[in-house]
Amino acid sequence: MIKHIVMIQLKEKNTENIEKVKNALLGLKKIRILQELEVGVDFMGSERSMDLILTTAFNNLEDFETYRTHPDHLPVLDLIKGLASMVKVVDYEL
Repeated sequence: MIKHIVMIQLKEKNTENIEKVKNALLGLKKIRILQELEVGVDFMGSERSMDLILTTAFNNLEDFETYRTHPDHLPVLDLIKGLASMVKVVDYEL
């Protein structure tokens, strides 16, 4: 199994931007090769905190590569690029 975790820090942290990104990430559930998808919004707001997290799982590397270029995924990437000041990613295999 492949795990893909994305942590997002927004340029402007406000309810509108958080909801835009959260809803866009949750919309990725329609991509059938996803085995798991979870979206979380930080509530601590510490100086080490990121604003949102996406955790996904795939059966194998081939499915993950398909997801990366999937037509439903690309607009979400563009949205995040426009709203985020920082994005950190961890990809690993179980």
